[in-house]
Amino acid sequence: MKIKYNITAFILAFTLFIVNGQERKKDTIDDQVVNVVRPYQPTISDAFKIKDSPKLNDSNTVKKKPVKYNIFSIPVASTFTPAKGKAANVDKAKPIKMFDNYASLGVGSYTTVLGEVYLNHAINSNENVGGYFSHHSSQGGIDNVLLDNDFAKTNINAHYSQKLRDFSWKIDGGFDVRSYNWYGLPQNFFGPAEANAIDPGYSFSGFNIGGKLNFEDAIINDGSVRFKRFTDNRDSGENRFIAKTSFDIPIQDEMLSTSFYIDYIGGSFDNTYTTEDEIRYGNTTFGLSPSYQLKQDDLTVDLGVSFVYLNDTELSDNKFFIYPNIEASYRLVDEILIAYGGITGGLIQNSYQDFAEENPFVSPTLSIMPTDQRYNGFIGLKGKLSNNVSYNIKGNYFAEENKPLFKANDALTFATSDYQYGNSFGVVYDDVTTFSVAGELNIDVNRNFTLGIKGEYFNYSTDTQLEAWNLPDITGSIFMDFQISEKWYAGASAFYVGERKDQLLLVGSLIFPDPTPITLDSYFDANAHLGYKINDQLSVFAKVNNIANQDYQRYLNFPVQGIQALGGATYQFDF
Repeated sequence: MKIKYNITAFILAFTLFIVNGQERKKDTIDDQVVNVVRPYQPTISDAFKIKDSPKLNDSNTVKKKPVKYNIFSIPVASTFTPAKGKAANVDKAKPIKMFDNYASLGVGSYTTVLGEVYLNHAINSNENVGGYFSHHSSQGGIDNVLLDNDFAKTNINAHYSQKLRDFSWKIDGGFDVRSYNWYGLPQNFFGPAEANAIDPGYSFSGFNIGGKLNFEDAIINDGSVRFKRFTDNRDSGENRFIAKTSFDIPIQDEMLSTSFYIDYIGGSFDNTYTTEDEIRYGNTTFGLSPSYQLKQDDLTVDLGVSFVYLNDTELSDNKFFIYPNIEASYRLVDEILIAYGGITGGLIQNSYQDFAEENPFVSPTLSIMPTDQRYNGFIGLKGKLSNNVSYNIKGNYFAEENKPLFKANDALTFATSDYQYGNSFGVVYDDVTTFSVAGELNIDVNRNFTLGIKGEYFNYSTDTQLEAWNLPDITGSIFMDFQISEKWYAGASAFYVGERKDQLLLVGSLIFPDPTPITLDSYFDANAHLGYKINDQLSVFAKVNNIANQDYQRYLNFPVQGIQALGGATYQFDF
């Protein structure tokens, strides 16, 4: 079948339509003849796209005109007001009320009384006045001793301070009384008959007065003076006067920090331990210590030297000493690891008062002289393992001439004084070198719990004495404070003291052989306390000491009280 005629008719109709709508154009499409061999079956692949786009040359085509826009801005008043930002409410903790004064009183076993009163009053913004009173006493009761063993300590102190524009000053004074007993009677030498003839009681008393000045933006930084008077009921007496000041010396663009002091001591004892000869002592020391600090990055070095002049007023002897005063620290890892070390020295002024405070069982027959600490070399590491944990590890090496050592006095069969039965202590001097290693760890878990641990090992070498008398080989301590709740709080402490050496000789008897060093056992003393806060001003507490109930000897033949319990209350107030 041929479709030639149908196609030709369609093309003619389309051409007439175009001619009627616009100007006649020349037709460029030629007639074609299609011969159909078989019926047409169209497929997708037969479609094709016309690639030529027709071009129109119509002169009546309307061109688009460019349009220009002008915007006129007219301000319009707005009634919208944004809401102001408001911080979220935070629950504030109730501020802790702080009081300037407190009074505390406690009573316990062994008829123990413990009392304290602290007073402080601000007269105005620049003036302040205050005072302090303390008392601690016990009626004794130590097991297996033949002599009275009660004690009492009372201390009173008052101060006044004022702050001015360029400087501030403070004056204070105090008085104290202490009574003890020489109860350490060696029972291998003496018995109840001798004990009945002994009056072991004795007492100390003393007062002090002094003042201090602090300057602002001046060459002189500060200055202080102090006078002390110390006596006992055995006609012994001691006077001491100390004056100190520190100032800066400008050298070019640097400052040389300098300290200067005067230390006078003088005193007397009625007799020696075995004779009626009077003991008198006295000396004056002058010390000057300039130092310069060098800082570079993580390194800090203090370079200094100490010059000391000693004038022995009793022996009419003068000496001059020079001591190193060098310290350095280097931050190896920020605050985590800091290395430090140094070498220092000095002349240590010994006194009857200092000896009696350290060992209250000394006899009033002491030899008093200064100690020449030729050098103290030390090296260590310290830092923080975290924000809550800090540590310190340190090694020391001391070299000291005339180091004082407490040693038991000989027991005299012909004793005429209450302290001549081997129940008191004297002081011997020797050249001693000491090596020690110490460690310290402090843990602040949070504001409610703190823990501290310390320990130190000692090794001594003496020149003339057989042992470093009454010096321990190991010491250790642990402290803990715990705020259980808002009302309850607790704490604990423990002390460990290693073995010590002492020696006791019975003079006037052929029964007992020559003395040999006696080893005092180490001891462990644990203590704890618990408190409850009734309100902001009143709280109650309870304490237990020597929880393990050990009858250890702090000094030879001087055992301590067993387990001790004490309870009381503390009241805080303002005027």
